[in-house]
Amino acid sequence: MSTHQHNKPNRLLQESSPYLQQHAYNPVDWYPWGEEALTLARQQNKPILVSIGYSTCHWCHVMERESFEDEQVAAFMNENFINIKVDREERPDIDALYMEAVMLIQDGQGGWPLNCFLTEEGKPFFGGTYFPPQPAHRRPSWSQVLQNLSKAYKDQREDIEKQASQILHYIELSENQFVSKLDLDLNTAEIFDQKYLETTFDNLSHNFDEDNGGFGNAPKFPGTMGLRFCLNYHLAQNEDESPAAKHLHYSLQKMIRGGIYDQLGGGFSRYTVDGAWLVPHFEKMLYDNALLVGLLADSFKLSQKPLYKKTIVQTLDWVSREMTSDEGLFYSALDADSEGVEGKFYVWDKSEIDLILGNFSPVFCAFYGVTEQGNWEHKNILNRPISLEQFAQIHQMNAIQLEKELALASQKLLKARNPRIRPGLDDKILVDWNALLITAYCKAYQALQIEAYRTVALHALDTLIRKVKVDKDTLHLYHTYKEGKTKNHAFLDDYAFLIEALLAADAIVPHSCYLESAQMYTDLVLNEFLDHKDHLFFFTSAKQQDIILHKKSWYDNATPSGNSTMVHNLQQLAILLNEQKYQQHAQKTLLAVRESVQKYPSSFSRFANAIFAEVYPLRTITIRGKETDKIQKQLQQKLLFNTTIRIEEADEESIIVCKDQTCHLPVQTIEEALTLL
Repeated sequence: MSTHQHNKPNRLLQESSPYLQQHAYNPVDWYPWGEEALTLARQQNKPILVSIGYSTCHWCHVMERESFEDEQVAAFMNENFINIKVDREERPDIDALYMEAVMLIQDGQGGWPLNCFLTEEGKPFFGGTYFPPQPAHRRPSWSQVLQNLSKAYKDQREDIEKQASQILHYIELSENQFVSKLDLDLNTAEIFDQKYLETTFDNLSHNFDEDNGGFGNAPKFPGTMGLRFCLNYHLAQNEDESPAAKHLHYSLQKMIRGGIYDQLGGGFSRYTVDGAWLVPHFEKMLYDNALLVGLLADSFKLSQKPLYKKTIVQTLDWVSREMTSDEGLFYSALDADSEGVEGKFYVWDKSEIDLILGNFSPVFCAFYGVTEQGNWEHKNILNRPISLEQFAQIHQMNAIQLEKELALASQKLLKARNPRIRPGLDDKILVDWNALLITAYCKAYQALQIEAYRTVALHALDTLIRKVKVDKDTLHLYHTYKEGKTKNHAFLDDYAFLIEALLAADAIVPHSCYLESAQMYTDLVLNEFLDHKDHLFFFTSAKQQDIILHKKSWYDNATPSGNSTMVHNLQQLAILLNEQKYQQHAQKTLLAVRESVQKYPSSFSRFANAIFAEVYPLRTITIRGKETDKIQKQLQQKLLFNTTIRIEEADEESIIVCKDQTCHLPVQTIEEALTLL
């Protein structure tokens, strides 16, 4: 982050994004993305540098220190380029477009910082990620890149324009790379069957890491949606034990016990650099924790494992303590770095632990893998190499007593850690990530029946919509909110995840206002984002006029895609509202991606999960009456496959089960309802 506070601030000082503000005192004459910078490029006939990152990005900070704070480098940039800084979380549309360009240029290599060079019309002609201040590791220096491109733009303009047009053409072609021809005569029941799911699971399981859980090798990401497919596949098999359930539980337990999980303060890091979940890239993102809490909640319903409950509670305590605004909304991320050092806030010397814990230190250190030499750069990342039960058995200790003593020791260390200089907080509020966490709170409430979780979820949902509405008479939303200010029209993911949160809220309240809102926002998305040619949704609405290409996004990456999420939303609305048009929309979208989902389930995991609702139609249980608390709690704590629970106020108490487009006669007991299912 910037240390040259004596510099005159640039335009980024006026921006609300913490990432842009980090660059406000660079000597580079940065502009935010907008008409001013784009017009200036045309007027001055200069190429554009778009430098994209986010506030918790370690290598973004490194490149800033090395290059963007260098007076000489900045002077060359200012003279020869129009320099634009973009927060990828504020403008995921710009990030996706130029990331694809850079990956085309760099043979599939992408990441952040993302540095893309554009013609004055905004067409990409060259790009890369991190460039060092001096040539190293077969990478040219940043100064060499700048000098070569500045010269080429002046002397070889025709070649540059030709290359830019080619890159843009390839990006447009790639839109259809994984889309099947939309044949509306196809019958979804003939395509999506148990055999389709079996093949999909087989293809997913080829990527299982049998040793460490999760998928693939290092770097290791949580793979939440793939693990949810394992959960659904297990439920569909209707077996007590299955390979799918085994992999789900093994993966979750390895993550919870690993360094990717903050053993003292709760919350998961974004990924680990190793394959065994030990060494995290220490940034904590809101979306990862939202997706993991939701999966843990449903996995707890299945297994009743106390470890899952403890992890949910500890993680949501962290959210409440460190990631929640005064208005009850949720911040975006915590940095990996503090005091310019990655992970410094979280790691320990054994001598520190000895001093704090005294006689109990040997037990604590043995349990959490702490040694004199450390397990990462001469420091210790706390992790649990074996389970508490195994440890107690090996050391002939009482497991219950051991757990209590470890909890007390952890509280002491957390208290000792708190005064350390904290990692930077990205305190902007994003609609899509907030909606994911609201859904997680709803799921956690259902699984654990902790009333505070329902209160937090509903308050956040109501507040979020109120704060980000474009105006009170419209449904349209903004994407970003901070300190009373909103900006950027909402994207597909914002609306899709919000609809998902509204449906999750509908399942835990006895009135239909959230369901009605979900329907209205769904109709908005169908009207403003849908491409009727292939029945996929654009990422941006027509309102976003400052980009050269409106793209679609259907990969499920760290967050699920808006396209796959809309399929789930449409399936649920079809059954809840008895509206077949929504089911037909969902089926058309699934037909468009049918081959890719089966072939590459790791990349299309949430789409793959939507197939279960085609093979095994969704069911609903409606709990009616005024005194329904006991029945509601018992049903919500059960993991019911492909089943949505609704609560309705009525004079007479009853339970109504609907499946296969048919509602059964009302029954009085949970046992009768489950028998009908």
